[in-house]
Amino acid sequence: MALLAPFTWIGQATLGLLAAIGRLTLFALSAVSHVFRPPFYPREFLSALMTIGWYSLPVVGLTAFFTGGALALQIYAGGARFNAEAVVPSIVAIGMVRELGPVLGGLMVAARVASSIAAEIGTMKVTEQIDALTTLSTHPMKYLTAPRLLAATLAVPLLVAVGDAIGILGGYTIGVQRLGFNGAAYLQNTVDFLEPWDVGSGLVKGAAFGFIVALMGCYHGMHSGRGAQGVGQATKAAVVSASVLILAANYLLTEAFFSA
Repeated sequence: MALLAPFTWIGQATLGLLAAIGRLTLFALSAVSHVFRPPFYPREFLSALMTIGWYSLPVVGLTAFFTGGALALQIYAGGARFNAEAVVPSIVAIGMVRELGPVLGGLMVAARVASSIAAEIGTMKVTEQIDALTTLSTHPMKYLTAPRLLAATLAVPLLVAVGDAIGILGGYTIGVQRLGFNGAAYLQNTVDFLEPWDVGSGLVKGAAFGFIVALMGCYHGMHSGRGAQGVGQATKAAVVSASVLILAANYLLTEAFFSA
C-alpha cells in the first residue's frame, strides 16, 4: 500500500484539478449568459466601470511609464553591442503594444481589482447579504457578477490603450533626454514601425485579461469560506489565479496571433 500512496495522491490531485476546472467553466458560462439576459443593472455596471477603469488608471499609467523608460535603456544598452542603437524607438513601441502594455496592465488590474471584487463579494457572502438578494428575488449572478464581468472586459482594453501611449511616452522621454535621440526622428520611427494589428492584438489581449480578472474575483468571492480567514483566502486565491491565467492566456493569444 505504501508503494501506491504517491499514485493515490497524484490521482486525487488530478481529480481535484479537473473538478475545479469544471466548476470554473460552469460558473463562467453562467456569468456570460447573465450578461446578455435581462434584467440589467446599469448603476452597478457604471459603478464597476468607474472602479475598474478610472481608479486603476494611475497605477497602470505609472507602471507603463517606468516600464517604457526601462525598456528604452535596456534596448539601447543591448543594441550598442551591435551598433544597432537606432532600433530603440521601434522595439519600445512594439514591445509595449504587443506584450508589456497588455500583460503589465492586466497584472496591475488583477492585483487591484480581483482582490477587491473577491473581498467585497466574499464579505457579502459571510454577512449573508447574498442570501438576502436571493430572498428579494434578485439573482446574485445577475446583480454581482454580470456587471463586473462586462465592465472589466470593456475597461481593461481602454486602460491598455492609455498604458501603451504612456509607455511609449516613457521610452520617448528617456530616449530624448537621456540617450540623445532626436525627438522628431524618434516619433517618426515609432509611427513607421507600428502596424494596426500590433495595437489591435494588444487590445484583444486586454479584453481577455479583463474578463479573467473579473471572473476570478467573482468566482473566488462567491466560493469564499466563512469568516475573515475565508475571505482572506478567497482574496489571495483570486489574485494568484488571475495572474497565472493572464500569463497563460497571453502565451496562447500570442501563439494564435503571431505564430506564423
